[in-house]
Amino acid sequence: MSTSKNNPLRIVFMGTPDFAVGTLDQLLKADFNVVGVITAPDRPAGRGRKVQESAVKQFSVAHNLKVLQPTNLKDEDFLEELKSLEANLQVVVAFRMLPKAVWQMPTYGTFNLHASLLPQYRGAAPINWAIINGETETGVTTFFIDEKIDTGNIILQKTEKILPEDNVGSLHDKLMAIGGELVVETCQQIEAGTVIRKVQQESSELKAAPKIHKETCKIDWNTSLEQIQNHIRGLSPYPGAWTTMINGDKEEQIKIFSTEIELTEHNYNIGTLVLEKKSLKVAVKNGFIILLELQLPGKRRMKVGDILNGLNLENEAHLR
Repeated sequence: MSTSKNNPLRIVFMGTPDFAVGTLDQLLKADFNVVGVITAPDRPAGRGRKVQESAVKQFSVAHNLKVLQPTNLKDEDFLEELKSLEANLQVVVAFRMLPKAVWQMPTYGTFNLHASLLPQYRGAAPINWAIINGETETGVTTFFIDEKIDTGNIILQKTEKILPEDNVGSLHDKLMAIGGELVVETCQQIEAGTVIRKVQQESSELKAAPKIHKETCKIDWNTSLEQIQNHIRGLSPYPGAWTTMINGDKEEQIKIFSTEIELTEHNYNIGTLVLEKKSLKVAVKNGFIILLELQLPGKRRMKVGDILNGLNLENEAHLR
């Protein structure tokens, strides 16, 4: 499989969120010919239900790229329009599952960028789950798409350390940068005809990365200090770990975005809120979770020091 100067790559790029924008930007900077971009349809969002364009669409329009926004990837009109672009390679980053009629269309196939070291963390939320599970290393993988989800032959991989201070936001940005580099390198290998395909090895030790639901985000204060800390940073800044605060007769859901650990013995019940000077902490097994950034219902995300100015904590206030 090789191309020549008379038959250079003609790439269709598929993606929707910010994570995909970083890769598309690097492809353009590397002078690859992106002949079309497929992204999600515009959708109403927010309280005002204002129609919003995807991050990829906004970037593509700004760079004068042809944009297609199909609602149905099997639609005959869309397939004809896609075919008319005469792409010989498709690159997918943070998009939806493709039907076979789409991914098998180009001569050189369709490859995907996944934000984990496959076969570990197949699924929709690999960055979140790597942090939630306390991993110290993750990475990015390019692989050829096949009929199943995230199971195709691996092309290239690159590792990235997960630092104790990392949350989903910071790790997302690091993986976006190295992911773009990996996609460029993958395209260069496809163009040179030097790609080596590696079959993914199945194992009972594989960890999954399913979609994050609201119930996934609920904090269990009965787990260990480290598990609670990892759970919170694995959901920060989005979608945010939550818990229920019981304060006198008032019961409300709050989100927690940033914490620290205090390892010490105490006699408080699990979940008890302890106010000390200008700090607020939660009693857990073997210590406390010190709360740094919270969001109360109807409020913006704030530092705990600012929240405490207007928060009256009753006796026996706790989180559940």
